Amino acid sequence: MRRAQISLEFILIFGIMLILLAYSINNVTFSQESQSNELLRVQVSLEAKGFANSISNTISQVYAQGPGSKATTHVTLRYLTDEDYLKKSFNLSGNPEIFITYLNGTYVGIIDTTNTTLVTSGTAKNTFWSQSLYRTNLTGSTGFTPHGTATYSGSTVNGLLISNPGQLPTNLMIVVEWIPGNGNTWKLDMTTGELRINIDPGG
Repeated sequence: MRRAQISLEFILIFGIMLILLAYSINNVTFSQESQSNELLRVQVSLEAKGFANSISNTISQVYAQGPGSKATTHVTLRYLTDEDYLKKSFNLSGNPEIFITYLNGTYVGIIDTTNTTLVTSGTAKNTFWSQSLYRTNLTGSTGFTPHGTATYSGSTVNGLLISNPGQLPTNLMIVVEWIPGNGNTWKLDMTTGELRINIDPGG
């Protein structure tokens, strides 16, 4: 009888230990997943910021050189072209999209089909800005192809909308020119892997 009681107590203790172990493993797994998503968010954010820097720096170079000048920059995109990365890192509920606009510098935003709000600070930050020498506001311009809109500070802004980031080429060439009289235009060609920008100060 005593031996049976000891066996029963052992089984109970062993069962409790198994439950505690399972709970501990579950917590560790959840924690690792959260850390993994947070790390991914940092990597995506850094790439978006780097993309904005590349565009703004190329525009600054052309602006500094003057009318008729041209500059080219090559960028490699690893995270912005992966829709799963975008969804996980920013906890998007709709289909991920990339929105690019210009106001004294380049804004690169990661939005989705259910929420097109650009947030530039705080824990919900999804938009990254890089200053440029070319000081102008293109948020009201329709010279973006493909064209789209987003919401920034309660207002609708125009920009270049990439509705299928997965179709973005991994290697993208940014070509900026200053052709007077041709207006401020931005055109992304997914097939050729080129983002062609014309700046037209005073135009």
